[in-house]
Amino acid sequence: MTTAEKPVIAPVAQVPSPRSNGHARRTAAPPTWLTPAERATRGKSARQTVPHESHGEFSPGTGRPDPVALLESQGTTRLSELLPIRYGRMLVSPFTFYRGAALVMAHDLAGTPVSGITAQLCGDAHLSNFGLFASPERRMVFDINDFDETCPGPWEWDVKRLVASFAVAGRDIGLSTKKRRVVNRAVAGRYREAMERFAVMSDLDVWYAHGDIADIQEEYAQQLKAVNRKKLAKTLDKARTRDSMQALRKLTRVVDGQRRIVSDPPVVVTITDLLPDDIMRRDIEGELRHLIRSYSRTLQSDRRRLIERYRPVDFARKIVGVGSVGTRCWILLMLGRDDADPLFLQAKEASASVLTSVGCKSGYSNEGHRVVAGQRLMQASSDIFLGWQRVDGLDGNTRDFYLRQLRDWKGSAEIETMEPVGLARYGELCAWSLARAHARSGDRIAISSYLGGESTFDEALADFAENYADQNERDHAALKAEVDAGRLTAEFGV
Repeated sequence: MTTAEKPVIAPVAQVPSPRSNGHARRTAAPPTWLTPAERATRGKSARQTVPHESHGEFSPGTGRPDPVALLESQGTTRLSELLPIRYGRMLVSPFTFYRGAALVMAHDLAGTPVSGITAQLCGDAHLSNFGLFASPERRMVFDINDFDETCPGPWEWDVKRLVASFAVAGRDIGLSTKKRRVVNRAVAGRYREAMERFAVMSDLDVWYAHGDIADIQEEYAQQLKAVNRKKLAKTLDKARTRDSMQALRKLTRVVDGQRRIVSDPPVVVTITDLLPDDIMRRDIEGELRHLIRSYSRTLQSDRRRLIERYRPVDFARKIVGVGSVGTRCWILLMLGRDDADPLFLQAKEASASVLTSVGCKSGYSNEGHRVVAGQRLMQASSDIFLGWQRVDGLDGNTRDFYLRQLRDWKGSAEIETMEPVGLARYGELCAWSLARAHARSGDRIAISSYLGGESTFDEALADFAENYADQNERDHAALKAEVDAGRLTAEFGV
């Protein structure tokens, strides 16, 4: 047996039967020993049953759930006083609506054809959920940075949500239909080409692959105009300033000789402003120390030793994002040797992935653990303080959280100022990162074999993206109509 034909462990591709009309079951199959040739055959067989062209179609069925009702259903477990802010942020534009409508799209994607090959999904792979951050080695990297909805499922769902996000954003910034199609094809094409490269790499080489920003700058140096190169350099410089020291200056002040987080309601509200006096008389700092010790058990032993050097000082509730508004999110200020040694942690509530509502299975009883496990699997470099916790709330309800640093060289692209070429290059970075994540967690050989070497998949995804952008605009209008009619309340400018 040659080296190329040595068997490897790979997930069995679930090829839909002819009766399924291309809608394969989404249950995870047990791993089995397959040769690369057998894995490639599975991909080719799936392509015969579910041709590339079928992915371009999207038409909502008569039984499609009402999108506004789906959004309201998420509010039943969220903080009701924050829901108007969520709706207000979603109504800013069709793109902000898209960002908050992962549940709506999950239901739509569940009715689309799939090859039956699974991978660990981001679950919300739109263009704003990619960005810059620091690796543990203090190098700037580019990768997916949001995993609230991560869960195993059909790899196509992530790709479709990513490409469609560029169609929606392209409309927001006024790109013509022709220019949007160029961008959409570039994103889908880069995913296909990247997966083809990953398919011939060793498992270790795939695992070590990462988007080092220095390499990215060099690769795109000649493709971007001088003004866009300057914008990229400015974004990188800005990202490097977004750390715990910057958060300390922005979010805290010294009160009676003690460093404290400052309320800026409703975005930031300190614990002293949230809780009644009788609760505040409890040993809140002692309870925090207990929670930190419990959470630290989910970290590597060396990182546990590091976080033990910090003491909790203050914490506050903070509103983040668009789709997450209403979930419980806390920021925790910790200090090391002195005030010049801060560590800001973010504890974000982890609810069930939207993908589980359409049949995907996470395999984790703790939703925070699900998020952390998915992130560690998909990201090339994860936050050294990434961990999870289960907490009994003051209201008597038990909730799951995941924790990470609030800021560690965080940076994101300014899509609004991008020209078509810059948007396409950014899309290619996102697509490469997504392909690498799927290659780590799924059967990259089968996926690559399914995609093939032609551009038919790229064209189909470009069609799907525009079709779904139309639907997204209708859903955005439906939410606006509910607010205009007074059936929902929206708060703007927050």
